[in-house]
Amino acid sequence: MSRLAIQTTDFADARSTGDFLELLDHYMRSPTGSGTPMSAELRQRLPEQLRQRPTVLSFMAYLDGRAVGLINCVEGFSTFAGRPLLNIHDIIVREDCRRQGIARALLAHAEQVAIERDCCKLTLEVLEGNKGARQAYLDFGFQGYQLDPAMGQALFMEKKLA
Repeated sequence: MSRLAIQTTDFADARSTGDFLELLDHYMRSPTGSGTPMSAELRQRLPEQLRQRPTVLSFMAYLDGRAVGLINCVEGFSTFAGRPLLNIHDIIVREDCRRQGIARALLAHAEQVAIERDCCKLTLEVLEGNKGARQAYLDFGFQGYQLDPAMGQALFMEKKLA
């Protein structure tokens, strides 16, 4: 019988850091990522950058000791609620391990952490064409964000800086 364990990513530990980088690279190479591998430069500096940011939380799923999933979250703040929120920035499950409840377990773990931190909500973004992930998020209880139905749903936008 397989056992799934969720662990906090420890960027001071070589194995944990290696597992993190491998899973993130797996995601980046996919069509729902950037479609390109992680650069050597990013691989070198990212663990230290994350270690310096206490509002970034990272958890990995291990199935029988193998790193199979990753969720990266960033604590923000809701001015409307006057409380923190937890944004799910990345969620990754290895392609050969999907449909086994790993993403749901990672989401449930993030939700429990958010509750412990007195967050008012979980947020995330998902690509429109990622139908499997979109359905998984809806099944977990996520919904489109709107304040007034007359104004429609919120859109995610970005402006890249150098």
